[in-house]
Amino acid sequence: MKLRKKSRQLHRGLAAVLLCILALAVTGCGKSGNSAAEADSAQQGDLTLVIGAYSVVKDAMGEILPLFAAKWKAETGQAIAFQQSYEASGTQARAIAGGFEADVTLLAMEGDVEKLVKAGLVDPAWKERGENGMVTRSVVALGTREGNPKGITSFADLAKPGVKVLYPNPKTSGGAQWDINAIYGAGLKLSEKQEGVKNPAAAKAFLESVHQNVESLDKSGRASMAAFEYGVGDVIVTYENELLARIAKGVPYEIIIPRDTILIENPAAVVDKYADARGTREAAEALVDFLLTPQAQEVFAKHGFRPVDEQVYAANASRYPKPADLFDIHYLGGWDKVRSTLYSKRGIWYQVLAGI
Repeated sequence: MKLRKKSRQLHRGLAAVLLCILALAVTGCGKSGNSAAEADSAQQGDLTLVIGAYSVVKDAMGEILPLFAAKWKAETGQAIAFQQSYEASGTQARAIAGGFEADVTLLAMEGDVEKLVKAGLVDPAWKERGENGMVTRSVVALGTREGNPKGITSFADLAKPGVKVLYPNPKTSGGAQWDINAIYGAGLKLSEKQEGVKNPAAAKAFLESVHQNVESLDKSGRASMAAFEYGVGDVIVTYENELLARIAKGVPYEIIIPRDTILIENPAAVVDKYADARGTREAAEALVDFLLTPQAQEVFAKHGFRPVDEQVYAANASRYPKPADLFDIHYLGGWDKVRSTLYSKRGIWYQVLAGI
């Protein structure tokens, strides 16, 4: 037991060492909005939009923003520049709530935008824009070593003896909540098939059985991926688009899409208070609208995201097949119920960690 504990500590240490290396490979280390190059570019336009987004969308936005700038120039005659910051979703939301004056934000989950609503920065009606406020989708997937040596096909396989699993801690990584939601929801699906009704106790037991095989519980998804690529574990629970991005960088993952998994939905919103104060509302709203256009949706699809535009999704359906028993957050009762039942101080996740 002591040896395993030391092993986990070593893995966490290795993940921390590798964190910045992977950050450079995926999104760049540190806040890109602070770079001199971006500060200079921000001074060259007639209008500057400040973008505060979660790190995973950086590459896609790198292609989308110039397209939007060209469209804006053609329609208004105004040159537009961008100041950009990319961080973990929860970190970005806290920064904006704390005074980082972003005009537009793209975040990993609805709950992070709702934090900005509660802070009085975003209009409560933000979900009325586009696809309920969402601009991209994904699914929770499993990444294995090349050739899938453990024969992983489902979340249930993660509970088999000898399978070492990685996923981050949802208490420190907001995006990791999607991973836990997927596993818990898969347990509900299994109980529903076996018993005819959803059984929360069975779903909790299912989550416990998987968690017993967790080799490293890191602070962030990026740290878990760094540990996995260093050689820790047999399978990582993460987003489909994250795995596709790493494969595009030459990392030899095998992607397993479980039959029962959750639909991830990622929002974008105008940060109304800051946009109004800075006089950028018209451009900020136009950018969020542009993210929903077929042109921008094709770029998102290129970078591993599932488009919210139905026609663009149909054109990319062969790359992004729909899992047979895909469910969404509403299957779990919605975000309010999930936060109160899974992630509250005495919730299911706390009980799993405490072994009670």
